[in-house]
Amino acid sequence: MRGFETPHNLCKQALAIAALLLAVLTPLHAHAADPDKVLRFAFQSGETRFDPGAESDQVTGSICENIFESLLQYDYLARPIKLVPNTAVAMPEVLDSGATYIVRIKPGIYFAADQSTADKVFNGKRRELTAGDYAYSLKRLIDPGVRSRWAFLLEGKLQGSDELLAKAKRSGKFDYDAPLAGLAVVDRYTLRILLKQPDYNLLYMLAMPATGAMAREVVEAYGAEIGAHPVGTGPYLLAEWRRRSKIVLVANPDFRGAWLSSRYAGSDAVDQRIVRDIGGKRLPLIGRIEAYIIEEAQPRWLAFLNNEHDYVNPIPLDFADSALPGGRVAPNLAARGIYAVPDEEAYVTYTMFNVADPTIGGYTPDKVALRRAMALAYDVEAEIKILRKNQAIEAQSPIPPGMAGFDPDFRNPLNEYNPASAKALLDMFGYIDRDGDGYREMPDGSPLSIENASTPTLFSRQMDELWKKNMDLIGIRLTSRKAPLPELREAARLGKIQMFSYGWIGDYPDGENFLQLFSSGTLGQVNYAQFSLPAYDAIYEKARKMRDSPERTALYNQLSKLVIVYAPWRIGVYPRQHHLVQPWIKGYKKHPMQSTPWRYLDVDTQMQREMLGR
Repeated sequence: MRGFETPHNLCKQALAIAALLLAVLTPLHAHAADPDKVLRFAFQSGETRFDPGAESDQVTGSICENIFESLLQYDYLARPIKLVPNTAVAMPEVLDSGATYIVRIKPGIYFAADQSTADKVFNGKRRELTAGDYAYSLKRLIDPGVRSRWAFLLEGKLQGSDELLAKAKRSGKFDYDAPLAGLAVVDRYTLRILLKQPDYNLLYMLAMPATGAMAREVVEAYGAEIGAHPVGTGPYLLAEWRRRSKIVLVANPDFRGAWLSSRYAGSDAVDQRIVRDIGGKRLPLIGRIEAYIIEEAQPRWLAFLNNEHDYVNPIPLDFADSALPGGRVAPNLAARGIYAVPDEEAYVTYTMFNVADPTIGGYTPDKVALRRAMALAYDVEAEIKILRKNQAIEAQSPIPPGMAGFDPDFRNPLNEYNPASAKALLDMFGYIDRDGDGYREMPDGSPLSIENASTPTLFSRQMDELWKKNMDLIGIRLTSRKAPLPELREAARLGKIQMFSYGWIGDYPDGENFLQLFSSGTLGQVNYAQFSLPAYDAIYEKARKMRDSPERTALYNQLSKLVIVYAPWRIGVYPRQHHLVQPWIKGYKKHPMQSTPWRYLDVDTQMQREMLGR
């Protein structure tokens, strides 16, 4: 292997580098996390279970990225965003034009051991993080038994994985001990990843919570209950969990500590203030994090206004006009020292149509015409102005701004709000009202009724009303189905939903992360529309092998055009939201790819007491 070193030398070098980093980065005035510093806030949807390799909802990801650690991470302040080592000694060595990656892990990193669960599993001993833990955790993504929502990250990519999966399907069990060329543990601290073909996005994947390290003995000890017993090497550990109600994390006493890098800090006042407030301090500083599940906007907003929560993320749309009139913090809030932070997430919303459904699905012209007519009849401008209080812009493609491959000149003709064209299209393909009740029937005369699934929140009810109003206008009967978001996500994954409005937040800064939502390879995972088109798959696979370039962006545009033509989605908006933060919270900035800033925050407890009169 080109550029490969002997395991003995690698180990010596890794130890030396780790020692040097510790000496350089550890300030003399380092602090431990303060248990009296508590961060309180609310999520707007429920969690599933805390298994980073299996689940993909945002709440679970937010918790998992603070308990488990991936090999790489993003610099907190760098814009444009920049990958940096996390548990890795340095950035991976990339060989064979992006098909081979060699990663060396820092020695002296330990799994949390003060929990009774970890103490029991580890027999009271300290358990060091090794390359084998990452090999095991990455294998879990492709184990059919795990049913990982993240299988698309590695499925079909690792050398030797097809043979291992075929064996698992025959035996009914994935063999974690079988040799896998694609994930080779070279020595205790060195992992080699061999891909069948180049994938330049792999580095981003190695920074995702889904690729965080889990200890095999913990997973096997808890089996199906592993999602309730997360044990990682990160800055926090799970202390309390009331399902769909409250999640409490406390600082991990075994965490090695981290420090804010100011290397890539900008010259703006926000970055400079964060460097002054957090720089040089051993992280994390906050000892306890309390997260509540509050789906409705009003109680979430009131909890923030009443100083019960330290930030609101994002500002509920119903209160955006009063909170940020003219784009500035309202005078009554500014007088309290409350400040606004832009939400930098790469985010696109959509309404998916189940292409495998017998009513709304299919690839024939009449079926495509139905979906395209519905897209043309939907008034996205009303959604932006009325429902979203102008906190969004109309999306032109599935790829949001800021992602590699985004084309600012790309335009979507189906974004036009044109009920007349929608009616003409339906008439042309035989969707007409035969019985005079005001609603159209299918071309064969059978009933045409479409069920729109959504969550039982005020905003979802408003979206339902807008969709029904628009569909009534063109004679399509729309009914509603209400269920909690985790239940709807699971039903959509299995193809049991006809229509569902949702969104996708980028996992890594490349348009491929959004375009994979239409790939046949993600059916049963994140391809909720059940879209499967050979022409799409062929272009997608070609683009996946390429570096970011104008040629690849042209292929991304072709893929976006196919999405528009076949209409598995009515592409929605790119949200442009803000967070509001209490004045005693220091260091707050929203990263485009990381879900939470918790490890970088501080609480000015003296200011908090003075302002709250405690």
